[in-house]
Amino acid sequence: MPQLSRRLFVLGAPLLLAGCASSKRLSADSIFDGWGGSDYDYGEIYAGFEDNGNPVPAIDLRRIDGAFLRREVSDPTGEAPGTIVVDPANHYLYHVHDGGNATRYGVGVGREGFGWNGRATIKRKAVWPRWTPPSDMVKRDSEAAKWAGGMPGGPGNPLGARAMYLFQGDRDTLYRLHGTIDPSSIGKSMSSGCIRLLNQDIIHLYNNTPVGTRVVVLGNGGDIADGSYDDQEATM
Repeated sequence: MPQLSRRLFVLGAPLLLAGCASSKRLSADSIFDGWGGSDYDYGEIYAGFEDNGNPVPAIDLRRIDGAFLRREVSDPTGEAPGTIVVDPANHYLYHVHDGGNATRYGVGVGREGFGWNGRATIKRKAVWPRWTPPSDMVKRDSEAAKWAGGMPGGPGNPLGARAMYLFQGDRDTLYRLHGTIDPSSIGKSMSSGCIRLLNQDIIHLYNNTPVGTRVVVLGNGGDIADGSYDDQEATM
């Protein structure tokens, strides 16, 4: 599969300043201006619905940078079909397909999103997952302390509608791909959390990702042209 140069890859990403996304917001009517992608019905893709007894609210497209909405793109990663590639620096996740294409999703990144990079495997998936705050959060946050024993899955759970858990061998990296209850965080670097997607997007990705899927998490440099990655141990 051909690989794009790092320069072309970066040119395809949104302009980021100090780790934050561009402040430009596109209205629902202008999302596709100049994109050549007018066949996308984002009103339908990001509509609200009920899922396993829980509401998934519709996304207000006026609050999301249009560059971070789901779309099909030419694969810039050179990875094998089926692979998920996370690019935290540019706030994108790619699900690679046959034929040199990929589904690209916008993501939100927390400090943990930059905690490690390397190769991993999805060994567990969960619908409306339970969230257990880390011990340091429990110590500093009285609200988190209320859920030291775990918060049941549901509309108020910060992991959102789905979660996929990354392992290296039999070791949990503590790195997750999950939904979010804060759509405005997509395309931004927030204070905590791993890699978050809009609930509609994590459900879409979850439904197309079997256990055993290979995941590549890029380093801050995002250099994927030569296929080399830093397989350092997770520090989270």
